[in-house]
Amino acid sequence: MSRSQFEAQSNAYIIEIHDRAAGIITRGERGFRFFSSECLFDSLEGRQFRSAREAERAERAVYSERSRRANSQLIAS
Repeated sequence: MSRSQFEAQSNAYIIEIHDRAAGIITRGERGFRFFSSECLFDSLEGRQFRSAREAERAERAVYSERSRRANSQLIAS
């Protein structure tokens, strides 16, 4: 089954970022709502997105920012 066929049939998706379950998005009338499954992504909890892809991009941005901060703290130590 292609991704587009899957998306047409499903109303909820798990989004994984680097083998970590970031959370679940559910399809609603106005787009997709995010529910965090890990505290790293809590800042996006309840946020509405126009598409599943937009939600995934936001979660990747959160992950990247957190990684950058962690690396800069290690260098400063």
